[in-house]
Formats: sequence, structure tokens, C-alpha cells
Amino acid sequence: MSARRSRRDRRGSRRRLRKGIYILPSLFTVGNMFCGFFSMVETLRGNLETAAVLIIVATFADLLDGRIARMTNTVTAFGKEYDSLADVVSFGIAPALLIFQWGLWQKPRLGLAVAFLFLVAGSIRLARFNIQPSQETEFSGLPIPGGANALALLVLVSPEPVVHSAFLPVVVVFVLGVATLMVSTLPYPSFKRIDLKKRQPTTALFFIALFFSLLAFAPKYVLASLLTVYILSAPFQVLRGMIRKSSGPETEGAAPADPPAATPQRTEVPVDEDRPD
Repeated sequence: MSARRSRRDRRGSRRRLRKGIYILPSLFTVGNMFCGFFSMVETLRGNLETAAVLIIVATFADLLDGRIARMTNTVTAFGKEYDSLADVVSFGIAPALLIFQWGLWQKPRLGLAVAFLFLVAGSIRLARFNIQPSQETEFSGLPIPGGANALALLVLVSPEPVVHSAFLPVVVVFVLGVATLMVSTLPYPSFKRIDLKKRQPTTALFFIALFFSLLAFAPKYVLASLLTVYILSAPFQVLRGMIRKSSGPETEGAAPADPPAATPQRTEVPVDEDRPD
């Protein structure tokens, strides 16, 4: 029965593939992969700033393909798997190569090991995301686009390659820290449930305009600040929970509380009915 069922499943999957794919979300997925590949080419050419910008552009393409697929009801199993493959290129291989060329090239063996660990952590994060139930409200671990953008924005903020060997340990700790956050189970907020068709207060337009104004004034610093807040939000939330738990009322070994002071009882004097007023 199991062999017959597996044959039916294979035939069903082939029939679904013959129907074709949805072009609109797939265009953004291909654009995502193109930006990742182009970023690697620019890294090998020595244009590290351009390579970092392409990783950020790939992030927006990755956000749009999922959003468009959900809005147009064109989510397919093929699209999910293809999107994961594109993410490995754009947010795994491309940033690993970029950070090696920017800050890990002085120690080739160490640099290759650290960059490869980042790539492995990102691929594990993607594989775990694919097999877990739908994560609508929060992610388990730092999403791989966040880790890739952390490396890309680090290069944009300081575009000159690291030359002094004293900064090499800082780069190693930073890359390994981001990789650890990706394979962790810390809860990171997800923005999939944001409904763009829902009515919002009119003040939202002001904050949107403020965001774009700041982005036009100092784009890399604004993006780096927002990403830093997002990356630190999960560890801060866990730390705050631990502090609240430790500062709660102690139930064991607590000293017994003093009994409440006895209130003096009022003695009633019997009234002598024969006594004149």
C-alpha cells in the first residue's frame, strides 16, 4: 500500500508541475537570486560597497515575492522551495564571500572557517524554517536575510577593508555571533500579518514620511540602526523575562511573615438600669 501511495504522490506532483508556475512571484525570486549572484561578482571585482547594496536589494525582492504570493493567492510548494534556494545564494554564499573579502582575508584559514560557518548556519536556518509549521507571528531564530544584512551593513558603514590585524577578532566574534543567533531558538517578531489594506490612523502617514526622510538623509545608518534594534530585540526580551522571573516573589525558603498585630478589643461596661442618669 505504501509503495502504491508513493507512486500516486509522484504522479500527482508531476501533474502539478505540468500546470506550470506563477510568473509574478517567481520574477521577484529570480531577481533575488540575480542580486545574490551579481553581489558575488562585484565582491570578486573588489567593489565591496556595490556587493553589499545588492544584498540589501535582494532582501526587498525576497520580501516582495512572499507578500505578492500571499496577496494573489499564488503560494505553491514549488515557489517555497525555489525561494529557499535563492536565499541560500543571496543570503548565504554572497554575504559569506563578502565578509571574507572585507575583514577575514588576513588569516585565510581562519577566515574561510568563519565564513563557512556563517553559510552553514544560514542553510540550517532555512531548512528548519521549511519543516516547521507556519510562523506567522514570530520566527524561531534570526531570519537569514537579517543575518546577511547585518554583514552587508557592516561593510557599508565601514567600506574600507580591514587592514589592521587588531580588528580581526572583532570581525570574527561579530560573524560568529550573528551565525549563533540564526541557529538559536530566540523568538524574533514576524511582520507577515501586517495588513496593508487595513485602515490606519492618519498619523501613520507622518511617520512614513519621517522614515523616508531619514532614509534619504542617511540610508545606511538608518538601516543599520533599525536592524540593530531588531537583532537585539529577541535577546533583550529573553533577558527581561529572566529578570522578571528572578525578581518575583520567593515561594521557598522565605521567612515567615510577622502575624498581624492584635487589635485591642473594646470592653463593654454593663449598664446599671437602677443608676439614675
